[in-house]
Amino acid sequence: MPTTTHTASVRSASQRAHAVPPVDLPEIPDPRTVSTTDARTLSACLFRRLAALEEGTPEHQYVRNTLVELNLSLVKFAAVRFAGRAEPMEDIVQVGTIGLIKAINRFDVDREVEFASFALPTVIGEIKRFFRDTSWSVRVPRRLQELRIDLAKALDVLEQELGRRPTSAELARYLQVDEAEVVQGEQAANGYTAQSLDSSATDDEAPSAVVRRLGDVDPAFDIVDSVAALKPLIAGLDERDRLILSLRFGEELTQSQIGERLGISQMHVSRLLARILTTLRDGLMDDTPPEGPAAPSRAPAGTR
Repeated sequence: MPTTTHTASVRSASQRAHAVPPVDLPEIPDPRTVSTTDARTLSACLFRRLAALEEGTPEHQYVRNTLVELNLSLVKFAAVRFAGRAEPMEDIVQVGTIGLIKAINRFDVDREVEFASFALPTVIGEIKRFFRDTSWSVRVPRRLQELRIDLAKALDVLEQELGRRPTSAELARYLQVDEAEVVQGEQAANGYTAQSLDSSATDDEAPSAVVRRLGDVDPAFDIVDSVAALKPLIAGLDERDRLILSLRFGEELTQSQIGERLGISQMHVSRLLARILTTLRDGLMDDTPPEGPAAPSRAPAGTR
């Protein structure tokens, strides 16, 4: 958005209303209603009068602001070229009016050049600069912004010549730049517009398709971490404890079935499982890294 709070045209009209017209110039009630032909003739006269006035005086302010209002049609003509952009037309005209004011300040009537021919490039340049500085979703260097435009033009030309999309190397040869710069320009083009997360990835997909394609935290990562942490602890158990864990959590046998397999009671299996799980849990809670291979665990007396 432009930084000024009111359009330059409205501000100039307000300033002109409070300024004092020179005695040798008739007051123009509303310069914006003057025809294009009359505006061109009046502008030539006003520029000669402006050059003779001292800057900062009420008379100079009146003539300068009258010139702005007389030539607002030039700004609107230039702004139409950018009508398809996302910015409101009012803001584009406002920015173009700033360019018009700069052109009026720099115009030299003695050069015998039509003011419209002199001002139009300045107005368009000011509008382009506005879009270059504000319309990019991601701020990229000006060099890459200009390279993006050159790439778009080269792409159209080469596609017609080759009958296919040109490669990065072909674009680089056409533009006489390094292939790495072409890659940077193509990447920078992605920062011109940002896609909403609620938009569809394709026309056939429902809303929020982009969100569904984004990555998310995988709960299996916690399992991987736990397995990696348990591996040395399980390796430190004796053979029977590892067998009990395998039967209970690998083959998913009940405690009674494990007891029948090992020839012990179900109650004994329950006590062994409780001890094994407590050992593993305490090992996971201990942040001290092991200095060497874990020693085989020994069951308390009376538990085997």
